[in-house]
Amino acid sequence: MPELPEVETVRRGLAPAMEGARIERAEVNRPDLRWPLPERMAERLTGVTVERLRRRSKYILADLDTGESLLIHLGMSGRMMVSGVMLGEFHLDHPAPLKHDHVVLHMEGGARVTFNDARRFGAMDLVRTDREAAHWLLAGLGPEPFGNDFHEEYLVEALKRRATPIKSALLDQHVVAGLGNIYVCEVLHRAGIDPRRQAKRISNQRIASLVPIIRDVLSEAIEAGGSSLRDHRQADGELGYFQHSFHVYDREDAPCQHCATPIRRIVQAGRSSFFCPQCQK
Repeated sequence: MPELPEVETVRRGLAPAMEGARIERAEVNRPDLRWPLPERMAERLTGVTVERLRRRSKYILADLDTGESLLIHLGMSGRMMVSGVMLGEFHLDHPAPLKHDHVVLHMEGGARVTFNDARRFGAMDLVRTDREAAHWLLAGLGPEPFGNDFHEEYLVEALKRRATPIKSALLDQHVVAGLGNIYVCEVLHRAGIDPRRQAKRISNQRIASLVPIIRDVLSEAIEAGGSSLRDHRQADGELGYFQHSFHVYDREDAPCQHCATPIRRIVQAGRSSFFCPQCQK
């Protein structure tokens, strides 16, 4: 599942083709993805202008001049593809249509934005921009990691009574929005905290230290994603995942980069956790 850095990378890749541009024609090729698509979606998108693109947690929001926002969630297999526009140093020609091109936006100026999702775990919806906070996919989300509401005092207060493992607590989207399995593993390794420790049994000082670490880890990943956009070489213009060097994630039995102890893998709440048993206490 894409996490905050991947979604932010996609948003930045879409911006040159979409922000400030009019959707000349929208194609909606099926009635549903993971959930039903909104009624008259093609009609409601055709002819409108995209004023700006934003990200909320793992969702992209395209604000339209009609007072609605197009909500996009990539799911597990969703792909956003851009063609007919310069991306990095390369001009991406329009590829042949694919079987799972479910929503296609033909933008003024010749760009095309395609949402392709073979497994249909992604989602799209239209929501009134001034009511988006109440949308069932967005309601109850915690603060953004880079926002002013996410600070040391907030995180200490949010976690001080939680008996769940710190790994699970940080994955809770009500606590902080956008964090997923990969980057929580990386954050806890950098902080030297064992993912199995109960959140409430970790000192306030160590909990507070997680805030700048979370921001640093996400910033580095977003920067790596930005580098991949500047040197984009995929012929179909697909945006999303990028090469990033992880310290522990998916490195079971490899030596810890700090102490050379083999990285361990355990399963917590059905998800793999990777950590160094020597560095993380």
